[in-house]
Amino acid sequence: MQHRTIARTYPPIDMSASNELHYKTISELAPLIESRELSPVDLTRAMLDRIERLDGTLKTYATLTPELALQQARQAEQEIVEGNYRGPLHGIPIAVKDLCNTAGIRTMGGSAVFAANIPDHDATVIVKLREAGSVLLGKLNMTEGAMGGYNPKLQIPDNPWRASHYTGGSSSGSGSATAAGLAFGTLGSDTGGSIRHPAAICGTVGLKPTWGRVSRYGIMDLAESLDHVGPLTRSAADAGIVLQAISGPDPNDPTSLPHEVPDMLADAGKGVKGLKIGWDSDYSTVDLEPSFARAVEAGVKVMEGMGAEIVPVKMPDILREAVAAWPVICSTEAAMAHSSTYPSRAGEYGGFLRQWLEQGAGYTATDYAGAQSLRLALNGGLRNTMRDVDVLASATTPRAGYPVTDEDLYSIVPGDRDPWSGRFTVPHDFSGLPTIALPCGLDDNGMPVSLQFAGHHLSEPLLITVGSAFERATDFHNLHPPI
Repeated sequence: MQHRTIARTYPPIDMSASNELHYKTISELAPLIESRELSPVDLTRAMLDRIERLDGTLKTYATLTPELALQQARQAEQEIVEGNYRGPLHGIPIAVKDLCNTAGIRTMGGSAVFAANIPDHDATVIVKLREAGSVLLGKLNMTEGAMGGYNPKLQIPDNPWRASHYTGGSSSGSGSATAAGLAFGTLGSDTGGSIRHPAAICGTVGLKPTWGRVSRYGIMDLAESLDHVGPLTRSAADAGIVLQAISGPDPNDPTSLPHEVPDMLADAGKGVKGLKIGWDSDYSTVDLEPSFARAVEAGVKVMEGMGAEIVPVKMPDILREAVAAWPVICSTEAAMAHSSTYPSRAGEYGGFLRQWLEQGAGYTATDYAGAQSLRLALNGGLRNTMRDVDVLASATTPRAGYPVTDEDLYSIVPGDRDPWSGRFTVPHDFSGLPTIALPCGLDDNGMPVSLQFAGHHLSEPLLITVGSAFERATDFHNLHPPI
């Protein structure tokens, strides 16, 4: 498409360390772009420069798209100059997990098996982000197939808070890039915690929407009945902005929900007075490192100090048994998703995913049905736990980022994964309930700690209200890694 040149009257951009424009939120940048105080082209160039400086070490990007980004930034700038402002994502540089199909741009899903995969169509979320006027910086590295290990032929993102520390999975590049100021927002996917784990460990906001709120068309599957797509950002409001853009019914995805998309930010400034927060103290403090547990509990106390009511609840007794059923469901559905390439190309997979698919192919129909029965029982128990509360609070992860080597992550196998480590995230993938992960401090080792709130079906606007209130009362979302 040809665009005529528009005379530019933008002030020069300052991306100096003192200005820290790369750590601005979308909510802060959007008014500057709309008022033409900030050029989308200059902002995009500055972000590309920052990626060039830092990403050789952090390795967050699988594929960088500078030409496309600058083309989209010029188009956004021209449209804004002409008075055609599309909304708060217009001209904002973002990036997406490399399992979102992008027409003409490789989509590898973290696997060498798909290193030559060039889709001929965009995922629905990519179409929606483009319609919102965002600028695509590129595709982000991830664990292989959105599971636990990495393909030895591909790079592993590093944690910007501390070198050679775990970044969280599977949206590891999304977490690292958002925290490091290498994108103003990113997309991840969540099957057992893969938006919230990297958000928590890298100190960002992560929002897993209600299952079906966001179309999965054009997203490489891990486990169809569990997969969610959602944003990682540096504020709750930003998560709402991105979720607003990518949500809604999609005729290409029969599992997408038919509900109209509400204004995700309508009550963002409302506060939490009178809100009932369910809290199982044992669930969120036992078996956690003490400083980690204290930070999570203190976060709940902050909400109480703003007028929320903390309601003691108890998680379902079946929790441990049901969470242990997650590998059966996930690996069985993963084997189906990879049936065109596994076992026919088994040798090209990394060790973890290859064994995961072998495991899934080996389960019987009875095994799968039994696991689904446990899932349904847990869902029922969770509804009972949340019956008299508006949201459920907990830790997001059982531990903060920890030392790890590339060799560790390339060689990890499914047997190394303890299902109980997903006790804070898996229940909400099972139920499809929306959750938001929020930075709530640092542990004694200086690594981010995260507080999670789970809501009822389609309650994303309430979660954004809760997150925004927490951010107004604290400064944890303004903590940034020392890079």
